[in-house]
Amino acid sequence: MPTITEPSNALTALSSDLANAVERAGASTVAVHARHRLGSSGVLWRPGIIVTADHAVRRDDDISVTLPDGTNADATLAGRDSDTDLAILRIDASPALALPLFADASGLKAGNLVLAVARDAEDGVRASSGVISSAGGPWRTWRGGNVDRFISLDLSLYAGFSGGPLVDVAGHVLGINTSALSRRFDLTIPVATVDRVVDQLSSGRRAGRAYLGVGMQPIRLSEALRRSAKVDADGGAIVVAVEPDGPAEKAGVFIGDIIIGFDDASIEDTDDILAQLGGDRIGAKVRLRIVRGGQVVEQEITIGERAVERED
Repeated sequence: MPTITEPSNALTALSSDLANAVERAGASTVAVHARHRLGSSGVLWRPGIIVTADHAVRRDDDISVTLPDGTNADATLAGRDSDTDLAILRIDASPALALPLFADASGLKAGNLVLAVARDAEDGVRASSGVISSAGGPWRTWRGGNVDRFISLDLSLYAGFSGGPLVDVAGHVLGINTSALSRRFDLTIPVATVDRVVDQLSSGRRAGRAYLGVGMQPIRLSEALRRSAKVDADGGAIVVAVEPDGPAEKAGVFIGDIIIGFDDASIEDTDDILAQLGGDRIGAKVRLRIVRGGQVVEQEITIGERAVERED
C-alpha cells in the first residue's frame, strides 16, 4: 500500500507561521461596503480611522464596515486622495478591532514572500500568497500621486482585496493593496505614503489636483528644429490650448509652445508632465523649458490646484 509522507518540520512551521500572520493582520482588517454589490477591504490604521482603496468607495454616505467579530458599524467618509487611490473612513472606537503592527517597506526585495489579506462580510478573513515581483524607488502614479516606493506583486488580488493590507510572514502590515493604479500590475502603497496621506486628510486639508491650465499633445521634434534650438530632446508636449486666467496664461505660456523640461526632469510627451503634477506640487514655482520660435526659453509657473471630482 502507498504510504503518506509526512511534511517536513520546516514546511509545517512555515504553514503555521503564514496562518498566524493572516490571523494577526485579520484582527485589524475590515470589510468595507461603499459601492453596489461588490465590497472591498480596509485596515484600522489609527484609532477610529480606517484606510481603504479610493476607487472602491463609490458613494459619500451610507457606508458601513464589517468588523472581525462579524458585527457591522457605520462609517463616514473623512477624505479621499484619488492620486494615490487612498481614502479614509471614520468609525467609533471598537473593541473588535486591534491596531496592526507596521513594517518598513524600504527593505523589500523581489522574491520576498508576502500575503495579501482581505475580509468578506460572509466568508470572513481571506488571504492570497505570493512574492514581491518588483521593488523600486519613489514614483508617481498616472494621476500624479507621489508614492515612496514602487511595489508590484506576484499574487492574485481577488475581488474585494483592494484596500486590504499586504503583510510579511510575521503579520506586519507593509502597505495597502490596490488594483487601480496600473493596468499591468497589482500594487501596494507603502506605509510611509499611507501615513502621509492620512496626516493630510485627517487634518482637513482637501486633496486637490495640481494643474497647469493647458491642453497638450505629444510631438516629435524635427531634426531641423532640434538643430536650431540646440536641444537633444526627441520629443515634447506641444501646447494646443491655454485656459483663460489659468496658471499657464498668467505665466506667459502660449499656444504652440513645446515643453521639453519641467525643473530638472526631461519631458518627452504629455505623460511626463502629468507624472510631475502630484498634489504636493500645488502652489510650487517650477521652471518650464520651452521651445518657442526655434529657441529655448525658460518660463516660471506657479502650479495651480483643481478640485478632484469623484469618478463614478
